[in-house]
Formats: sequence, structure tokens, C-alpha cells
Amino acid sequence: MLSSFFSLPTKVKIVFSPPLTTNLDFLSAHFHQMEISSEHLINEFQKMIDDSQFDGPLKITFEAMHQGYPRENLCRFLKARDDNIAKAHTMLLDCLNWRIQNEIDDIMAKPIVPEHVYRAVRDSQLVGMSGYSKEGLPVLAVGVGLSTYDKASIHYYVQSHIQMNEYRDRVILPAATKKYNRHINTCVKILDMTGLKLSALNQIKILTVISTIDDLNYPEKTDTYYVVNAPYIFSACWKVVRPLLQERTRKRIQVLQGCGRDELLKIMDYASLPHFCRREGSGSSRHLWTEKDDNCFSLDNSFHQQLYNFVKKQGEPKERVAPVKQGSFHVDFPEPVLGDAKIAETIKSEFQKLGDQNGLLNGLGNLEINGH
Repeated sequence: MLSSFFSLPTKVKIVFSPPLTTNLDFLSAHFHQMEISSEHLINEFQKMIDDSQFDGPLKITFEAMHQGYPRENLCRFLKARDDNIAKAHTMLLDCLNWRIQNEIDDIMAKPIVPEHVYRAVRDSQLVGMSGYSKEGLPVLAVGVGLSTYDKASIHYYVQSHIQMNEYRDRVILPAATKKYNRHINTCVKILDMTGLKLSALNQIKILTVISTIDDLNYPEKTDTYYVVNAPYIFSACWKVVRPLLQERTRKRIQVLQGCGRDELLKIMDYASLPHFCRREGSGSSRHLWTEKDDNCFSLDNSFHQQLYNFVKKQGEPKERVAPVKQGSFHVDFPEPVLGDAKIAETIKSEFQKLGDQNGLLNGLGNLEINGH
């Protein structure tokens, strides 16, 4: 038999491949092992929390945060710290203490009043919800390029951002979980770069504050970021910023061509597309909007009306006698993490280079960042 084997013509190649079922069994076993490993980490994390005796205010704010899904929320913090249980535990404790110190559990009862102030915030901080993906994830839209953050103090913008985060976690995601009959804990974000200019350098401070709040206290809440309508200035900055991002973050960011309509229609229906993604060659999303479109940034949009009415209702319980106090709700601004600070400095440096090259900005080094 061996002699017959070696006497085969040299052109004949014998390949011994495992049966397809063997490959499938291997993959199944591999993913099963990953699930066991993940469950083990969560169990260890849970044990560490139990040993820490999360009682009183810590327990209350943790329950408000996880909305009945404690293990899934522990998983978010584990992912944010690359499965390092000790670091994830520290991060969670810091987050819970931040919530307690800044009364985040009560922030939904702190409406931005009077309404014309809130409208000014909405007109200059372009954020909204346009629908759901085919998998049931809420689709959130952010008008990065046309947001000016110049109509109110930084505290109003931070308050508004946190309220949207809490409304997403307390109302939108639980509703999506019920609607699609599976736990939904993340969203999709579409970032519209229409109108992005060098003057956006003024907004780096407030954007860094908001980004840091999200990184430290609302980790792993976005499944994918889609960047659309990107001008040259974004492309130039993206080249230098992208290498600074963690690999996990880079994989979540997709820069789409034009308004991204065709690619986005693969994951959502047309009705869920933000208004600035509905036309190829759309140019400025603000100038081409018409009354027939559903501008998800507008305070008159149903999402914002529901959000604002929800906050006003929370702030006016039946037993309240005194009127709602006017003024912004101040939240302690966390120090930017090292990575965010480096990215902010890199963007500032790149904007300065572009300004110098085009002769559009002079003396950027003396530019004062809006802090109010």
C-alpha cells in the first residue's frame, strides 16, 4: 500500500481536509469557550461587587443605571477596560460616585427653562433620533459640522447631553427591548460633517467635556458610528486622529461616501434615515431641509417634543408647590482621559496647519476656547 502511494504521478496532489462538520464543530466549540470565558469574567466581576457591598446610594444609582439588566451593564464596563476586572470595578465605582455627587438620577426632573433657552440649545447643539435599524437599534443623528454651541453656557449643553443619555437609557432602549423582544443596550450614531469649518476649533473644549463624560460614565453604548458628508477638513484630521484611537474604537467608525444613503439603507429602512442622508449630493443639510422632511434636529420633531415633555412632567410632580427653578444644572466636568486629551490637541494642531496653509486663520495660538 505504501509503495502504491509513493508511486503516484507527481502531478497528483492529495489534500486531507477535515469534513465540514468538523470545522463547524470546531467553530462552535471556540465560540462556546468564548461565552464561558465571558461568563466567568462577569461572575468574577459580580462577586467583587457583592464583596464591596453596594448598599444605599450606590445600589440605588446602579439600579437606575442598569434598568433591570445588571450583568449586561457589567459587561459594558468590562469591555471598556479590556476585560480587566480590577480596572472595570474602579471605573464602575467612579461612575456611580459621579452619578451620586451630581444627582444624575434626578437630572430628568431638571428641565431647561424657559422654553426659548431650550430651543436655543437645540438650534445650536444638533442631535436627534430618526428611527431604528433593522436590528432594532435606535438611530441617533449628530450634526457635528453645523453645531455651534454658542447660544447658551456650557452647563446647559452638558445638561442637555446627559438628559439625552438618560432618556435613551431609561426610555428609548427599554422600549426598543420590548418592541423587538430582545435586550437592546446600544444605538447607532450617524455623524453629519456638513458645514465643518476651521472655526470648529472653538468647540474643542465642550466636545472634549462631553466625550469624556460619555467615555467614563456611559461606556460601550454605541454599536457603530457612521460619518457622512465629510469635507476635506475632516479627511485631513481623520488621517492623523485615526491612529490615536483604540482598535476597538476604530472598528466602530465607518466613513461613508457622500451622504451615505445607499450604505445606510443596508441596515435601516428609508424612513429611519436622518434628513441629511436622504439625498445624494445634499450639500448643506440645514439649507436643503424643507417642511416635507422630518428634521430630527428640530425641537418640533416628535422625539424632542416627547423628550422635553417627559422632562417637564418629571420636574412638576403633583405635590410640587414652588415653580421649577430656572438656570442650568451644573455637573462636575471630569478631567479628560489621556487619550481624549491627546486627540483634542492633535485636532487643534491639524486645524492650525490647515489655517496656516489656506491663510484663513491667523494667530490661532491665541484663540480662546469657549468655556463660559
